Amino acid sequence: MPRLSAGLLCGLLSATTWATIQPLTAADCADLLDNGVLSAANPVPCERLQRVSFSHLDLQGQLSTGQLIVLDAVAPQVESLMLALRAAKFPLQSALPLTQFKGNDVLSMNANNSSALNGRAVTAGQNWSKHAYGVAIDINPLQNPYVSFADDGTAQILPAASAKAFLNRAELRAGKPRRSGMVNEAVVHLFAQHGFMTWGGDWDSPIDYQHFEIGSRALIGQLIALDPAAAQASFQQYADRYRQCAASETGSLSEIRAVCVAKVRQ
Repeated sequence: MPRLSAGLLCGLLSATTWATIQPLTAADCADLLDNGVLSAANPVPCERLQRVSFSHLDLQGQLSTGQLIVLDAVAPQVESLMLALRAAKFPLQSALPLTQFKGNDVLSMNANNSSALNGRAVTAGQNWSKHAYGVAIDINPLQNPYVSFADDGTAQILPAASAKAFLNRAELRAGKPRRSGMVNEAVVHLFAQHGFMTWGGDWDSPIDYQHFEIGSRALIGQLIALDPAAAQASFQQYADRYRQCAASETGSLSEIRAVCVAKVRQ
């Protein structure tokens, strides 16, 4: 078998690693409305949404493609984040638009699908979810479940298939193989570096290991009030402040993240 030159090999590898940003068309917006992912009441109009498409590895190590629909303000950071996850060889089982699940978050979780935009209320609540603004991302729900607690301590786990396999969050266990697709501190730090500084795994109740969001509703409101270019620049500065803080701190990744998120997150 002939040997590939270093340049050709690099070219072949880079050809499988890509991410792009595209505006949504009128047909895309109609499809989101028809499939229950958006409604006329959604807090962000479809014109402020963009599609980030990207290559990724699935949990079987095969190359695949996915997409996340997000607020235009965060799209460049999401594009960079997907490239960073690919470079780290972190797998996503799938990243299909919620139109394929008729906007049903439980069906998407049961399929272990990573997603962003979904014009729905918060789970078990009335307010708009951060997903309705396109500023939250859920990844690999099976490996990273949502856990809620009743007053009597009873736990509900979504997706249910996670209950016996992924409530133990250790990646490495004696005599067992490393588990891929689980969110670890390095992945949480990567999300924070790209402006997604809130991780549901830090919450007490519910605990949402799959969930990342950018920050407060006040921050979201500020981004929406700006035109797209100014909003992207503002969010870039927000992410930059975390990266600058992280570069100046010492300690473990979890210690650095705790300090810098507290300093930067709005």
